[in-house]
Amino acid sequence: MAASWREAKDCAAREGLPHVYHDCDDNVYGACREGEPQGSFRGGAFMEHRCICMPSHLSADELEEKEKKFLSENPDW
Repeated sequence: MAASWREAKDCAAREGLPHVYHDCDDNVYGACREGEPQGSFRGGAFMEHRCICMPSHLSADELEEKEKKFLSENPDW
């Protein structure tokens, strides 16, 4: 887990992963494979979290800007 897009990019580079994400439900960042769901188990069932996932080749500034734009265009998300 990471605390920012920048840390998530570092994790993706170290682990050779193609995507980075911001888990908006747990407010953590990370790196993942394409299509890998993020979430947690509750009562024995997997609950998928709301995540913003983008390619790890983007710069941290681009990731932050795209996230801000998405959230401003989707305030109820």
